[in-house]
Amino acid sequence: MATKQPKNRSEMDQAYQWDLAAMIPDESVLDGQLAQIREEAEKYQQKFCGHLTENGQVLAAAYAEKDDLWRRLEKIYVYAHMKRDEDNSVSRYQALTDQCMSVIAAVSASLSFFAPELMAADEDVVLGFLETTPELKTYDFAIRDALRLKEHVLGSSEESILAQMGEVTGATGDIFTMLNNADLTFESILDENGEEAALTHGTYIKFMESHDRSVRERAYNSMYDSYKKLINTVATTYNYNTKTDVVSARIRRYGSAREAALSGDNIPAKVYDNLVAVVNETLPEMHRYTELRKKLLGVDKMYMYDMYVPLIKIPERRVPFEEGLDIMRAALQPFGEDYLAKMNEGIGQRWIDVYENRGKTSGAYSFGCYDSYPYILLNYTDTLKDVFTIIHEMGHSMHSRYTREAQPYIYGGHSIFTAEVASTVNESLLMHHLLQTETDPEMRKYLLNMHLEEFRTTLFRQTMFAEFEDLTHKEIEAGGQLTADWMCEKYQELNDKYYGPAVEKDDTIRYEWARIPHFYNAFYVYKYATGYSAATAISHKILTEGEPAAKAYIDFLRTGESDHPIELLKIAGVDMSTPEPIRDAMKTFTEILDEFASLV
Repeated sequence: MATKQPKNRSEMDQAYQWDLAAMIPDESVLDGQLAQIREEAEKYQQKFCGHLTENGQVLAAAYAEKDDLWRRLEKIYVYAHMKRDEDNSVSRYQALTDQCMSVIAAVSASLSFFAPELMAADEDVVLGFLETTPELKTYDFAIRDALRLKEHVLGSSEESILAQMGEVTGATGDIFTMLNNADLTFESILDENGEEAALTHGTYIKFMESHDRSVRERAYNSMYDSYKKLINTVATTYNYNTKTDVVSARIRRYGSAREAALSGDNIPAKVYDNLVAVVNETLPEMHRYTELRKKLLGVDKMYMYDMYVPLIKIPERRVPFEEGLDIMRAALQPFGEDYLAKMNEGIGQRWIDVYENRGKTSGAYSFGCYDSYPYILLNYTDTLKDVFTIIHEMGHSMHSRYTREAQPYIYGGHSIFTAEVASTVNESLLMHHLLQTETDPEMRKYLLNMHLEEFRTTLFRQTMFAEFEDLTHKEIEAGGQLTADWMCEKYQELNDKYYGPAVEKDDTIRYEWARIPHFYNAFYVYKYATGYSAATAISHKILTEGEPAAKAYIDFLRTGESDHPIELLKIAGVDMSTPEPIRDAMKTFTEILDEFASLV
């Protein structure tokens, strides 16, 4: 029986593909532009090295020209990256991405004198420039923030060496990406109809949500069997990725890799520790949920492959892409007309790459640069869950649009800490909309279960990942090695702690860490959990306070990176330096669980 395979990219309807030609209409100019940027970076070094802080005008010019170089290079890199993600088997875009990385390393090396030279200057003199040089007004926060990190900036020669090593130190993440998306294959499985079906990153969760337990078990075993066969290769890759984090932190005189990762956003360590502590305090509620799940599934033994299936079986409902867009529009009405008009314009401009094709990068993301649309990659499969993915990524993209309209290039990005708030507020509003409009009692129970699953997968699971990252980095910092056996054992222990006695131990979930791409961007995942907590508070304010809260939230979306994340979130009415938003989110989880338990 023939296996159903994803289509080739060339066979897909262009109406459902993102319009990257709007970003770069003519690829033939890219080689020349990359060469020009590399050359200009060398001239930049000759022009400003040794003269950076002669006066305020020179410093302002240096900032402006540096931004211009990165802005043009970023555009080419982002384009190459997205073209590669369309089909990872196309060598042309693998090569272009690698070429961009080479130029990024070269430009980083040419500009590496900037930070140490700024740091070496008399701080009072530099701050004086801010008072006397109008051209520096844009860079006020950037300069003060740079001076905050003064003790972690090395001399110009050391910074140059580190910059040149950038292309090498980023290799482990690229290796995992190629292994995970281009080379790794999974055994096909039999679906609910007994037909052979391809297992891919894109179809895995769909199979895991199947009400046919044998399908779930087959997908689960097939997925992890593939990682098990390569576990030593993946372990070695992650081991060296973690070592890179630790060595880089030591070189920059940080106390730990975690401290280094948090310092860029000026996030206090207590934010990370508060999250882990409060979630751990609430694990008995998670165990109550897994016990209820086991009871409702009616199984003697429950395994991890039973964790994703909806507990309420409703008639299978296809949600075509266009219907998903309409649901999103209705859910986001509380934001007001301006938000909806901008979003609809983006949909018409083809920001979104909708369906899976052979070789396409798995999952979903929002991406782009300061001078492009805020594009969205999806692997849409016509489920209600996919609507949550659309609205999540649209939250990121609208955040980018508002920011780029309001902020200069230097503040045009987002900390992940704040970015995850923008996406998750959208999800919260969608869930509220669905619960408010649903009249079928069974569907309401289904949605409550889905809401509980959002908490499980975003707040609990991402915090578990955060604990795992903390363990792996501390092991390297203590002089240990991350072997496959050690990581599988530690991951199994964490999984047992989080899910409790209702879930049977098996020898499969211990390999899950090996398929998590976010681990190659250290101390990233905790921001999903903090973002979810902040978003729960913000969406509640918007729904209860109306227009003033929505306006404050839109004001927050415009801020980009113009201040530290903790301060920016206060604009939207949330203080993440305290454990209260986490506690409030956990309280919400308990309330949803109580209602769900009372209905079933």
